[in-house]
Amino acid sequence: MSEDKRTVTFQGQPLTLLGREVRPAQAAPDATVLDNALQPTAIADFRGKVVVISSVPSLDTPVCDIQTRRFNTEAALLGDDVVVLTISMDLPFAQARWCGATGVEAVKTLSDHREGQFGLAYGLLIEEMRLLARAVFVLDREGVVHHAQIVPELTNEPDYDGALNAVRALV
Repeated sequence: MSEDKRTVTFQGQPLTLLGREVRPAQAAPDATVLDNALQPTAIADFRGKVVVISSVPSLDTPVCDIQTRRFNTEAALLGDDVVVLTISMDLPFAQARWCGATGVEAVKTLSDHREGQFGLAYGLLIEEMRLLARAVFVLDREGVVHHAQIVPELTNEPDYDGALNAVRALV
């Protein structure tokens, strides 16, 4: 796979992103990940809805916890035409445990742990850590990207308002 030479940082230290950057106005790449019951789930399965993809390194870290809880709160307000996905390299069992412990029910957590297919397709796989970079994408009902943010420093939160404004413009 051809890739861009891009980096993010973790506590100021540069990390290499594998895969191609996904930009607004392009068709969102498809990728298959696992749901909490270990069932394959493709990004394309959500066509027909506005999709928010929230990528996090690990749900068991403070900023990822904050990000996922925030999108869970927002998802409950966005209506049935919107689906919010949180994708990480966490095992599906760990994701299910985390959701149960935190009461997160409006966000669908998905795991890219098996092949890193999503991370490579969206240019988010961190070479040095085999984790996903923090990012948010908003796709329209046809699977076209309307908002794309890769957060430059992993310890920072994304631009929630930018993503949510993109969602509201599509519903």
